[in-house]
Amino acid sequence: MTQNIILTTGTYDLIKDHVRRKKVTPREEELLLSELKHATQVLRKNLPEDIVSIDRKVTYKDHINNVEKTILLVGPEKVKVSKNKISVLSDEGIAMVGYKEGDIIEWPAKKGNLKLEILKVEEV
Repeated sequence: MTQNIILTTGTYDLIKDHVRRKKVTPREEELLLSELKHATQVLRKNLPEDIVSIDRKVTYKDHINNVEKTILLVGPEKVKVSKNKISVLSDEGIAMVGYKEGDIIEWPAKKGNLKLEILKVEEV
């Protein structure tokens, strides 16, 4: 949370609206507003390949539970947990979006603190 994240303009607007609607905890709101303030916004075609974003497959390690997962990050309207399609606005999604392969993120999620390491990001 000390580095600047990279977001598409659409994802930036989606997260900003999510915060505005008070769908996050006060601590998450504080962190998200800080990240959004310093975020670099780019067009989808200019988004680096190793950045976590909507419609990208992400393999990450959950250091709290010591498990590795692969998910497809999607917009909130396309969630299918049974197919590992996870919302960008979920705890894991909001924690990782905008970060790149190799980053380790610690995040105060609603269900408890997260410590996630982004292992691989792929276009789909």
